[in-house]
Amino acid sequence: MIGFKKVPTKLVIGIFFLLIALVLLLYLDLTSEQPPAEEEIAYSEAIEGAPLEVVSQQTYEVKDGEILSIIFEKFKVPLNTQYKIYSLKEANLVTNIRPGNRIIFTYLGNELTNIAIVKDKLSSIEISIGQKIILNKVTNNIETISSFAGGTISSSFYEDASASGMPDSVIMDLAYIFGWDIDFVFDIRKGDTFSVIYETPYSKGEMVENGDILIAEFTNQNKTYVANRFIDQGGKKGYFDNNGENLQKAFLRAPLEFSYISSHFNPNRMHPVLHTIRAHNGVDYAAPRGSPVRATGSGSVEFVGVRNGCGKEIVLKHTNDYSTRYCHLNKFESKVKKGRKIQQGQVIGYVGSTGLATGPHLHYEFKIGNKHTDPVKIKLPSAEPLSSKLKMDFDILFKKNKLMLDDMRKFSSKNENG
Repeated sequence: MIGFKKVPTKLVIGIFFLLIALVLLLYLDLTSEQPPAEEEIAYSEAIEGAPLEVVSQQTYEVKDGEILSIIFEKFKVPLNTQYKIYSLKEANLVTNIRPGNRIIFTYLGNELTNIAIVKDKLSSIEISIGQKIILNKVTNNIETISSFAGGTISSSFYEDASASGMPDSVIMDLAYIFGWDIDFVFDIRKGDTFSVIYETPYSKGEMVENGDILIAEFTNQNKTYVANRFIDQGGKKGYFDNNGENLQKAFLRAPLEFSYISSHFNPNRMHPVLHTIRAHNGVDYAAPRGSPVRATGSGSVEFVGVRNGCGKEIVLKHTNDYSTRYCHLNKFESKVKKGRKIQQGQVIGYVGSTGLATGPHLHYEFKIGNKHTDPVKIKLPSAEPLSSKLKMDFDILFKKNKLMLDDMRKFSSKNENG
């Protein structure tokens, strides 16, 4: 029989208290990791599960004949919101929409918060939608940038001006400004030079409208012509030479841009269709069918219709017993009616070959009283010069323009030469 040694009482008691201490520590640790109360868990889950409110936009471009109420209906604008908008004192700013206007609808989730009506590149109407409808008219800031272009004629004015970086609209404006003194078809020569500073307005990085010429120089056959833009206190714009003389004449030198003369004024010309000697009392300008024909002077329509070998023709009556005639047109501009006032440079018709014509061209006549005159050689009457009270302001402007043109020309030449 095997005997066991008796365990000391103090050791048993010590182990017992040690086990109690370990159980207590384990219990405290477990309770510290317990999840929060049931209501706190529910609250946390509610926050995490909530849908995010997303901002979105829809844009619509107004079409011809559309009204605002129909567009609002398409985009499900609440009737109550529509009523509040139409009740605004400035409601006419909203309802007066035109084709091409953009309407931007902004949503927060499914709720409409804002409507923007973009009228043009500069102005828009902002409608903030909430318990109260707030309307604001927004006008964008304009930044004007001045640019320089210049060059020498080697082939044609249009091609060389375009190669210099000059925009088409500025090319046309320059030809128009100098068009009273220079025929850009008949007078241009290789070696002629041009320089121009034009300004272009931008808004938010986008061009608002075509550039406007500030100053231009054109040397044609060794004679230099200068044009300075001057705007009077009434906002009227004109172009004047260095002495303040108006570049505008009562008549343009030619009724077409960038065409060429195919037959000159000749009282003894052989008619190409009738093959008889028949006076050619005008100038023929060859141009593609459909080319726009401009009124060379302001006046009223004396005749518009079809007559004799001239085919479709227009006769304009001007002041001081002047008249001009435009023949062989393909069609008339819709606004040209007998008795209607016409402005210089206004398009009145389009090149064709109606009547006795061998191909598309414009026959143009210039009469003083009953006498036919060669429109290429006639000295055109001038428009009004600057008044003496504006001359001082113009002289300051001219000096400023001249310095700017010289500086930009030097800078451009330096860059070209490396």
